[in-house]
Amino acid sequence: MPDYVERLKQYRWTCKRALNGHGSKSAAELLDEIPRDLGVDRYGEGGAVAALEDEVRTVLGKPAAVFMPSGTMAQQIALRIHADRLGLRTCAFHPTCHLAIHEENAYVRLHGLVGVTVGDAHELMTLADLQGVREQLAAVLFELPQREIGGRLPPWSDLAEQVAFVRAQGTAVHLDGARLWECTPYYERSPAAIAALFDTVYVSFYKGLGGLAGCCLAGEAADMAEARIWRRRHGGTLYSLWPNAASGLAGLRRRLPLMPQYFQHARAIAERLRDLPNIEIVPDPPQTPMMHLHLRVEEIAFLRSAAHIAEREGIFTLGGTSPGWTPATRVVELTVGDATLNFTAAEVAGLVERLVAGAA
Repeated sequence: MPDYVERLKQYRWTCKRALNGHGSKSAAELLDEIPRDLGVDRYGEGGAVAALEDEVRTVLGKPAAVFMPSGTMAQQIALRIHADRLGLRTCAFHPTCHLAIHEENAYVRLHGLVGVTVGDAHELMTLADLQGVREQLAAVLFELPQREIGGRLPPWSDLAEQVAFVRAQGTAVHLDGARLWECTPYYERSPAAIAALFDTVYVSFYKGLGGLAGCCLAGEAADMAEARIWRRRHGGTLYSLWPNAASGLAGLRRRLPLMPQYFQHARAIAERLRDLPNIEIVPDPPQTPMMHLHLRVEEIAFLRSAAHIAEREGIFTLGGTSPGWTPATRVVELTVGDATLNFTAAEVAGLVERLVAGAA
């Protein structure tokens, strides 16, 4: 198995075609996508950073936006601001929230916040879950879509009802919108219409938009002024941030208009996968340009097939699997982007079927 893993790491960069997302790009290709005419910032002021912040502020319909190097930084800062303003330390979020499972309890260690998980790890958060919280909260974090459970989204009416309930308790609402852009086709609403529900919104530029690392936090002007101070405290106000900001702006302008196309292709792929054996699509149909595939396959067989396809056909499919909800299943995340559009839905289904069959 280690041999297959190492071979796939190499094939990720040498294969001419990729199945997932926007594909893997070399440093030269990424640099070529960075606009050169937006100007250079100094410590996050002016140039490409100011241009990106202004555009994000407009796209999200918020008074102000702040560019930050990472979403980990941005979301901790947002919750800290809400907690300080209300004089409370407890924040609530879904059990699979990024803060809970990917950040080494940084919100506790760095900001002295207390986290309360709401709902079941395998399901969307519900109004009843929120009503069951007995602690007074500074903020509730909503994630759209719920990445760890397949990119699932609540119905718009449910989301609006949940946010209204939280606000009625005097609690702030924050959006983990790392993939907010991908929600727009399903909700048939603009990013600004979705963001309007929330006090603060975090959006990423390297996921669905394919930019370099970086994100923006958006909200009221006073909150964003405070966020700039916290960015400096976190060590995020680097001497020059313009390459990442310029890349993010290019991705926003190029790929936000393509979200409906990615979404429709994801649904076409799901249609082709639905009747194949040993594959379950979550959610079905997909609600964003991403889906989780629960596969009845042994990991070694999957890796062997992925390596053979990469070696013989120059197609990098997927780099591995994660444990499924049962011992007999493995899970992969399939995200539709520029690279995926180069395959027909039938071709994607054929590749996935071969991966599950365990034979190239």
